[in-house]
Amino acid sequence: MAKDTGKSTTRRTGSSRVTVTVKRMRLRDRVAALADHESLGWGVLASIAFVLVVGAVTAWTREQPLIAVGQIMRETRLARVEFKTEDLQQTEMRREAARQNTPRIYTADLPVLGELRASLLNLPTTLAGVTQLSQVSPEIRTRFGLDEQELRAIQGVASDEALLNDWNRRVETLDEMLRRRPMLTGQSWQRVTQEGLSPLIELRNGPAAERGETLLVSRAEAINIDNKEMLGSEVARLVRIAGFEAPLDDVVRVRLTSDPKPTFAFDESATRLAQDNAAKGIAPVRRDIAVGQKIFARGDLLTNDQKELFLVEREQFAKQGGAARIMARRAAVFGMTGVITVLLAGYVASFCPKIARRPARIGWLALLLGSAVISACLLGVYDPKLVWLTSVTPVVLVAVLLCVAYDQRTSLAVSALLAVFVTFALRLHVGMFAVMLIGIAAGVSQLKEIRERRTLIRMSLTVATAMAGAAMLDQVINLPASGPSVALRAGAIGSAGAQSFLSGLLVGGIALFILPFVEKAFDITTGMTLIELRDPKQPLLRELQQRAPGTYNHSLNVASIAESAAESIGADSLLTYVGCLYHDIGKMNKPGYFVENQSGGPNKHDKLNPAMSLLVIVGHVKDGLEMARANNLPRNIRHFIEAHHGTTLVEYFYRRAVEKAGEKKGEAGGEKPDRSKVVQSGAETKTGSIEQPDPPLPNEVDYRYPGPKPRTKEVAITMLADAVESATRTLAEPTPARIDALVRELANRRLMDGQFDDCDLTLRELSTICDSISKTVASIYHGRVRYASTSEPSDETRTGEKTKTGPAPTPPSETKTGDDEGGAAERRA
Repeated sequence: MAKDTGKSTTRRTGSSRVTVTVKRMRLRDRVAALADHESLGWGVLASIAFVLVVGAVTAWTREQPLIAVGQIMRETRLARVEFKTEDLQQTEMRREAARQNTPRIYTADLPVLGELRASLLNLPTTLAGVTQLSQVSPEIRTRFGLDEQELRAIQGVASDEALLNDWNRRVETLDEMLRRRPMLTGQSWQRVTQEGLSPLIELRNGPAAERGETLLVSRAEAINIDNKEMLGSEVARLVRIAGFEAPLDDVVRVRLTSDPKPTFAFDESATRLAQDNAAKGIAPVRRDIAVGQKIFARGDLLTNDQKELFLVEREQFAKQGGAARIMARRAAVFGMTGVITVLLAGYVASFCPKIARRPARIGWLALLLGSAVISACLLGVYDPKLVWLTSVTPVVLVAVLLCVAYDQRTSLAVSALLAVFVTFALRLHVGMFAVMLIGIAAGVSQLKEIRERRTLIRMSLTVATAMAGAAMLDQVINLPASGPSVALRAGAIGSAGAQSFLSGLLVGGIALFILPFVEKAFDITTGMTLIELRDPKQPLLRELQQRAPGTYNHSLNVASIAESAAESIGADSLLTYVGCLYHDIGKMNKPGYFVENQSGGPNKHDKLNPAMSLLVIVGHVKDGLEMARANNLPRNIRHFIEAHHGTTLVEYFYRRAVEKAGEKKGEAGGEKPDRSKVVQSGAETKTGSIEQPDPPLPNEVDYRYPGPKPRTKEVAITMLADAVESATRTLAEPTPARIDALVRELANRRLMDGQFDDCDLTLRELSTICDSISKTVASIYHGRVRYASTSEPSDETRTGEKTKTGPAPTPPSETKTGDDEGGAAERRA
């Protein structure tokens, strides 16, 4: 049972020093308790591992440029050392000139050239045996444009060996000329005349190209086969130069122009390779950079040359500083990381006991924070233009997950320190840190309780809107007023706002997607899961309704009472309600042994000895735990089952056991036992003059529930509501005053019994809980107006014979204090 911490403890003197001293003593007590806890060692190991990993990533990130071409620069950077560097612009200009002066390469289409040569060489032989033109194939006549005169001329060549040799020589000459005068398609011819600065083109003719021989010709030598006029004139000139005379020159000319095909094709890959080789042959142009020379100025739109110069300057500065400076800087980064980690660990140890007491949760927290820092650093280095998206999203996402897993205060503090980590690692400006804090605050403020999926959607839209507005305001404030144009400034402002808005949407989407994994990893239960568990159609609840309807109705009443009490002190009312629904599911195994499920007739406990009845009553806790595990109920719901009776005494059966022991004692002494003289010490008694050893009396510890005691306020409330709901049924006239007296008596008994020692319930909260339970129970068991009319049956008439013959109502002081089962059995005995 925790002391009331609503106000600082002070002495009556009112001295502020006493207050500070008491607060320091409490903090020392917390630290001492943590030092004794086994999780301290795991926490230290997790902190060391976190510092090593995050420190290494941070040191590496800070050594990266973290700038991108196209960014508007926020600062002016000057050269810190004198060095020589390559003039990239001049070098690239010269290399581009070399590329443009490289002749384009065209490769011969050898099948086309070979077909032309073969058809001309074989023509005399083909037409030698033809007597008239009609005997010539129509395709050959069309291809060569033959008439009778030309047919006789070709046959004359075929019949004379000298003429035939002269024909073959002229065909070979024409073939060589065609290999020097490329015939190209219209598009290829256009590229020849327009691309590049070189007046030459390179022709590659199969075997010659394989031998490394190249042929350079003027671009003007190319023939456009799609231009009929050019094609006709150029081919006629080639035929005449080859030595063909009329009428045979028309045969050769028609063959080349009737169905023209390109004899060369542009070889793009070979051309590009030649251009690259030419560019590589150009030596870099170097220039001197003096100390203080401007690399880029505030407001500049960063160019590639400026970025390269910036990288070279960083490299030269690092070289001149030596390894000592680099190691000192990295050591400082690790030191700063360690300081922030110590602050984080100290906060968790002092104010987050849910995390500090569980090594697994310490490990998950370190892993979550480390992953957030690493992802922000890697994505920020990969694309600095998206820094608004990549740096803010992990931080706000962690804030949302911690708020879902634990509470708002833990989320705010831990995620704020995470924002410090990310800002330090990525060298971000203060405005971005402020945007992170705004996103954290906006997200946490919307997640007081998650009962519906639309809560996450609303949170996502709120975070996105808040961060987008803050990011655009930051850009308006911090972007240089001079330098970038209005369009560039507007683009930068819009980009920051869009990235921040998208970041908020991503946070909600990712949180919604991984929420089940978060619940499992952090061993927590969200409101959405609890909403699903409170559905009466859940298998366990439906089975409870069917097998133990009285217990189900009892659980509903307890849930209503406990929910209001939890709300009155700010506890988790939804968790309390759901825990109450499942707290007695173990009674399904033996429902008839519990009074709320008995519908009259003999009490089954009358035939059992107290020890056996105790096993049945206490066994519903164990049975309920087994059912909960079999149905995968969350751990915090299972705690309601195991701890709703704590280690309270099963009073009725304990008293019965004591009475039976006293009866045995009386029988052994030959006289009736006197209950008033029965003591629990087990001492021997004297009956007359005969002295015999007394039978052993039952041990009170054996008649207590095995526990554990409630470890949360919600379970403590359930314990009290469970007892009050059952005990109130025994009141003949449940007036508000009697109900309030009963509630406070039961609360005091459990308080004095130490049942609230393991939870952080304060005396003030316990008083508030009693007030709430009294009001709720009084509204349920309110009195009725008794009418004088005989038409309305009285309470006694409605209850029938049971009222006439039943036992007298038990006064509040005699109601059950340990459990409803024992008290109910006592009332029926």
